Amino acid sequence: MNKVIIFSIITLLAMTSALVYGFTVGNFSVDGAKILQNPWGIVSLVDLYAGFILFSLWIAYREKSVLTATIWIVLMMTLGFWTGSLYVLIHAIKAKGNWKQLLLGKHTTA
Repeated sequence: MNKVIIFSIITLLAMTSALVYGFTVGNFSVDGAKILQNPWGIVSLVDLYAGFILFSLWIAYREKSVLTATIWIVLMMTLGFWTGSLYVLIHAIKAKGNWKQLLLGKHTTA
């Protein structure tokens, strides 16, 4: 579990750096238009959002509250795997070494 926590922290820091860089140096409208003009840019976005959706299904499955799941999923769709990294980090810490708790959430039977 410690490796999951460490990797989550590393990916959270990497995503934070990438998002700060993108928001401060890039222009989402201009750069996004370029991505959509490139066939591989479209492939990359489809791939990315397929991953977001699959991860969001896991969030919906393991969360007790529909509201909590909805908030996490909206964050996932807007901030990407920055949210995924934060979600795994929080729940890995809460699980205290219990892999079933981390993976299954509300479906865990003690």
